[in-house]
Amino acid sequence: MPNNFGIARLFGPSYTLRSVVFHNITAQSSPFTRGMWVDTTPEEFESKLRFLAEHYTPVSLKDVIAAGDGRAMPPRAVLVTFDDAYVSVAEIAAPLCAKYNVPAVFFVNSAFLDNQELAPDNLVCYVANELGMAPLNEAAREVLGGRQPVLGCMSEVFSNLFPVLSLDRRREFLDALARVAKVAPAQLAADAKLYITSEQLAGLTSFDFEIGNHTHTHVHCRCLRGSEFVRELGVNKNELEAASGQPVRSFSLPYGSSADLTPQLEQHLRDAGYAAVFFSESVANGRHADLFHLDRVSTHAAGDEAFFLEMEVLPRLRVVRNFFVRPIGPAATEA
Repeated sequence: MPNNFGIARLFGPSYTLRSVVFHNITAQSSPFTRGMWVDTTPEEFESKLRFLAEHYTPVSLKDVIAAGDGRAMPPRAVLVTFDDAYVSVAEIAAPLCAKYNVPAVFFVNSAFLDNQELAPDNLVCYVANELGMAPLNEAAREVLGGRQPVLGCMSEVFSNLFPVLSLDRRREFLDALARVAKVAPAQLAADAKLYITSEQLAGLTSFDFEIGNHTHTHVHCRCLRGSEFVRELGVNKNELEAASGQPVRSFSLPYGSSADLTPQLEQHLRDAGYAAVFFSESVANGRHADLFHLDRVSTHAAGDEAFFLEMEVLPRLRVVRNFFVRPIGPAATEA
């Protein structure tokens, strides 16, 4: 393994903080998440934790913030993070992180705490898996009329439709989708129990977990305007701090794209006292990493070799690619 790390350095620039993002740790496929690439089995997750504990130096968000631009980080520093509000983080991931002495950051949407509401992505996924794309297209036409191209697959809802909708239009689309599909999202949430409870969230502190902001309802932040920053970020921060008893000082962009860190959002986060902002474009964080532009690897690797490739080689190659090729349009994102 030491030789492999040396070889990986030949593929690109220096790499200070490694960070990896997980979502839902589950052994069973569910119509609420199937096809979104957010599920990791407990066995796969434990294998990755074991690999990180053996070959890296797990660090906490406190360590990352204290190190500033990354030059003071220990060798092969790695930060483990989780996005969304899945209950599996408390039930499965946190005990495994404690087993391997790995701190973590959990970025949460408070609208889904206690299973009061179904997340938009999970609603879209459920309808697509259970009823197909027809209800999604009917709801989109109802809200946008003839301007909406046909949605061919579920991922196009997240990559093509949601980014162009205002918060109000997105709410109209979700209401129309529930009506067309004849489902009750709040009842689905209550029955499925996908999300963490307030009590479980508070208990994560004993596992060396820090809680971060992921917006109130999991939105593309490029659409936020004016008072919507308070609705999506301020409300979420206040509710998470009340539930967890911790200060919230980090933010993770839903869908992970740097295109969503608008100047207005960045200024709002700085004014609100945030210390770190995370993407998930799987690009290496270089020698002088900006705490407001920290990237994470979104992993789907099976086995140590593929995981090493995702963590060490591909992020460096993307840095080289981005240096020579200016991306056209929003970066590829993940739910």
